[in-house]
Amino acid sequence: MSRRFAQSVKLIVLIIGAFVMMFPFVWMLATSLKTLPESVAIPPILLPDTPQWSNYAEALRTAPFGLYFRNSILVAGLGTLLTLILTVLAAYAFTIYEFRGKTVFFFLCLATMMVPSELLIIQNFITISRLHWVNTFQGMIIPTLASGFYIYMMREYFMQVPSVLYRAAKVDGCGDLRYLLRVMIPMNKNAIATIGILTFISQWNSFIWPLMVSKDDAHRVMAIGLLHFRDAVSSQVNLQMAGATIVLLPMLLFYLAFHKQIIEGVSRGGIKG
Repeated sequence: MSRRFAQSVKLIVLIIGAFVMMFPFVWMLATSLKTLPESVAIPPILLPDTPQWSNYAEALRTAPFGLYFRNSILVAGLGTLLTLILTVLAAYAFTIYEFRGKTVFFFLCLATMMVPSELLIIQNFITISRLHWVNTFQGMIIPTLASGFYIYMMREYFMQVPSVLYRAAKVDGCGDLRYLLRVMIPMNKNAIATIGILTFISQWNSFIWPLMVSKDDAHRVMAIGLLHFRDAVSSQVNLQMAGATIVLLPMLLFYLAFHKQIIEGVSRGGIKG
C-alpha cells in the first residue's frame, strides 16, 4: 500500500512539473493567435475567441525571418561540421600518437573546461576586431569551434577501440588517415552523431556572441533577429509571441526528430567512459 502511495505521489509531482514546464509554451502559442486586446486583457484570457493566423503573416512581413533562418542554418551547420572535424582529429591524436608533451597538452585541453566562456568574450572580440571579422560569419563561427569537453568525450570513446586493431592495420599497410576513416569513425559513429547534435543545438541557441558580432540583418541569426523584431513591433504582444513561435518551431522539430540521441548524449555526458 505504501509503495502504491509513493508511486501515486511521484506521478502527481511529475504531472505538476510537466504542467509548469509546458505552460509557458502553451501560453506563447495561444497568445500568438490572439488579437491585440485579447493579448493584453486583464484578467488574462487563455484561449482566443477566433485564432488570428494572420499574426504569423504579419510577423513574417515585419522581419526577414527567412533570412535569419538561413543564417542560423549556416552558422549552426558549418560550426557543427568544423567542430566535429577538430574534435575527431584532436581526440584521434591524443589516442593513437605518442609525442613529447602529450599529457601536458591534454591536461591543458581539459583545463579549458574550467574557464567560463563569458570570460573569453572580450578577448575574442578584440581578436576578431583586429582580424576585421566583426559582422562576418567567420567571426561568428571560428571562436566557438574548440571544445575541451567534446575532445575528452571523443577520446574516451576512441580509447575503447582495441589497440590491436591499429597494429594489425599498420601491418596490412593501412595509413593513419585511412584507419581513422575506415575503422575509428564507423565504430564510434553514434558518439560522433551525439556530439554533432549537441553542438548544433548549442550553436543554434547561442545569443551573446552573435549579438556582439552581427551588426545587420544579413548576418543576424534567429535569436538576434527575434530581439530586433520585438523592438520593431513594440507593445504588440500577440505579434511578439508569433515571432517567438516562428523562432522556436525549427528547434522543436529538431528535438522531436533527435530526442532519443539528445537524451542519450546528455546522460552519457555525466558517465565516465
